Amino acid sequence: MLETAAMSPAERRQMMLHGPIVPTILRLSAPNVLNVAMQSLVSIGDGFFVGQLGTTELAALALVFPSQMALGQMSAGAMGGAISSSVARAMGSGNRAAAEAAAVHGLVIALGMTLLFAVVFVGFGRAIYGALGGSGHALDSAVAFANVLFLGCFAHWIANSLASVLRGTGDMKTPGYALVATAVMQIPLTGMLTLGWFGVPALGIRGPAASAVICFALAALWMASRLLSPRAAFRLHWPTTGLRRAVFKDILRVGLIACIVVILTNATVLLVTGLVGRAGDAAIAGYGIGSRLEYMLVPISFGIGAALTALVGTNIGAGQHARAQRTAWSGALMAGAVAAAIGIVVAIWPDLWLSLFTRDPGALASGRLYLSTVGPAYGFFGLAMALYFASQGTGEMIWPVVANLGRIAIAVCGSLFALDVMGWGVQGLFAFVALGIVSFALVLAFSTTRPAWRG
Repeated sequence: MLETAAMSPAERRQMMLHGPIVPTILRLSAPNVLNVAMQSLVSIGDGFFVGQLGTTELAALALVFPSQMALGQMSAGAMGGAISSSVARAMGSGNRAAAEAAAVHGLVIALGMTLLFAVVFVGFGRAIYGALGGSGHALDSAVAFANVLFLGCFAHWIANSLASVLRGTGDMKTPGYALVATAVMQIPLTGMLTLGWFGVPALGIRGPAASAVICFALAALWMASRLLSPRAAFRLHWPTTGLRRAVFKDILRVGLIACIVVILTNATVLLVTGLVGRAGDAAIAGYGIGSRLEYMLVPISFGIGAALTALVGTNIGAGQHARAQRTAWSGALMAGAVAAAIGIVVAIWPDLWLSLFTRDPGALASGRLYLSTVGPAYGFFGLAMALYFASQGTGEMIWPVVANLGRIAIAVCGSLFALDVMGWGVQGLFAFVALGIVSFALVLAFSTTRPAWRG
């Protein structure tokens, strides 16, 4: 069977609208999964090379990590998903001009988000990282890293927006391979810029940030060249009617809400961390190590979810609502099965994960309790995240917000009930965290019965 990169845009559209659902999901997801794996290696490489500089620099990297994650999640998964959804729905309806307009408006939004991130994390970076506990040399290093990363974050926003445009047309291989190839280059480039290999001036903590900006800029150029080629599904050009409010609204009504979902997801972890802190540092450490695995499930789900956004959007645009719903559930069950397998393994053998990070008896005990309690719910988390990405394809994002608010309410209020009313301790708290994840999945499952999915 033809590979998606070798297909014409018309053949890709036919495959997305009429091809067998599971094979199509697998084919479109493969480049995304490979990209996610490589980005994980990049993160590990950053930590390894910065670790050669000392513990203080590692602490600085940790201070910036949440905002760095937000940059990736919002540019690729939240606003990027909104751009992909808008393009996919236009392509599904056969409206090429609308898809072209969505692509250009998406890039304008990306430039606006670049400015926002630069103002927030450069203009107020010292205050933000200081509030997170940074001080002295660690705070200075965090600010130095953030200044390079966020002054150059146009590269991330443009690259991930162009990738989203291509995914919206059904072309998963071009962005997948572009980002994989530049990630392969980014790892040794980070070492060279950070430590000063081959006579290159050592940039220290600024090295990983500079390397990321360079590599994402190269990826952006690669993908832009594909969108300007004769074989592209459409050509990037300034809309003849100029910028229009309706097109911005179509993207932002999905993208802004998706950004709120990112904030809510991270807020859940922060709030629960504060409650776990009542049991001491060892409990926090154990929960932190356990919840880190939950963070890894998000990009795993994105590997399938990015394909679902495009597939659902294309079928919704073509009026094939029943197929869009079947596609969403097929992909969600696949993502849920992978997450469930991981959850069951760590619930039975938690030290496979925990021992990678600590040998402290207290932290291990807390981590074991967390993974044995919450791990069995990871399948629901994988299913929920895949349905969240699929929901972006419909253009309706109210239910993902409702689902996240419900998850926070159950996790936080239930934890307070377990700790202060019933005296169940940390185990009761973890049980409500698991219940919050289950509710997250159930609400999103219910959302697939609503009018946005039925047409």
